[in-house]
Amino acid sequence: MKNITSFIALYLFFNLPICAACVAQMGSTLSALQQDETWGVNANCGEAERRPENNTLEASEAPVFSISVIPDSIFSLMQGKSYKKGARIMRDDLRYLRISHYDANGRVRVGEMICNKAIANDVISIFQELYKAKYPIERMELIDKYDADDEMSMRANNTSCFNYRVVEGTTSLSAHARGMAIDVNPFYNPYVHTLKGKRVIAPEGSAPYADRSKNFKYKIDTNDLAYKLFIKHGFRWGGSWRSSKDYQHFDKK
Repeated sequence: MKNITSFIALYLFFNLPICAACVAQMGSTLSALQQDETWGVNANCGEAERRPENNTLEASEAPVFSISVIPDSIFSLMQGKSYKKGARIMRDDLRYLRISHYDANGRVRVGEMICNKAIANDVISIFQELYKAKYPIERMELIDKYDADDEMSMRANNTSCFNYRVVEGTTSLSAHARGMAIDVNPFYNPYVHTLKGKRVIAPEGSAPYADRSKNFKYKIDTNDLAYKLFIKHGFRWGGSWRSSKDYQHFDKK
């Protein structure tokens, strides 16, 4: 991209002739690069930079913490999935976040998240602190990559936020439907509740982690850094609920 802009600048400086078709072609190239969803803005330096396809950062690259309006390409992906027809929340009320985090193997990755604009700055601040502490987040992908299926996303231990849906077993909109709740490392921090007199643990396969007296990776409790940071920023923790326990869940009203 820098080579293209330098080329144009040289022609203008020396007052050299350049055909209209060439200008149009270069303009199209620049536009395509700017709209490419693998380009992001580094919140620390404000420079656009190319991200590898697998979202893994090289050791020499600066971490990415950015907030933007939802790009058209991302909003298109959300249609009929996390953003359902008739949704009572406006696109402009939501923000697209790109967040650097350490994965289970200590590699730095750039995750994606949609959240309400009211908590966007809080979320960035929290995950910046988690990044500094090398706090492990196995993955952070848009839930649309799981067809907005919470069970599938939780089984993959995917940290996510916005998903327009009702609270399980009710007709009420969840905090996730407003982009005001985040589930962190959900497979190891399951949702434990009673439904029709039966104890239910979600996602499937996470029952061993419902026993919070044990120690295991990704566990969130009141001594955990994620818990402390979310509480500091005014969020509530589902692990403190009385009638049910949602150890992965943090929300803000």
